Amino acid sequence: VQLQASGGGLVQAGGSLRLSCSASGRYFTMYNMAWFRQAPGREREFVAAINRNRSARDYAESVKGRFTISRDNVKDTSDLEMNSLKPEDTAVYYCAAHYATTYSLSRDGYDYWGRGTQVTVSS
Repeated sequence: VQLQASGGGLVQAGGSLRLSCSASGRYFTMYNMAWFRQAPGREREFVAAINRNRSARDYAESVKGRFTISRDNVKDTSDLEMNSLKPEDTAVYYCAAHYATTYSLSRDGYDYWGRGTQVTVSS
């Protein structure tokens, strides 16, 4: 599967952005989807994940209550709705796909990655 993330940009603190990950290829419904982010000088970190049939989701503590992950198994997309953004949310955001029965919280568990989209939150 090939992934393409979009929707990043510059936003003021307290604002919102919606990222979208479009998948091409076959069997999108067989993949768990996740979002990771990487700030300058830091490791890539887990943000959110959703399983194949949308029955389970998981979030990093730092984004719980502010971010929502979703997926559309007809359109083959996965979105990340980000609200109440903070300057510390500034990073390149990546979507990832995991071919397994359930999602992983570790970047090492993901087989496919999109190219990333920059999110910058100004104070």
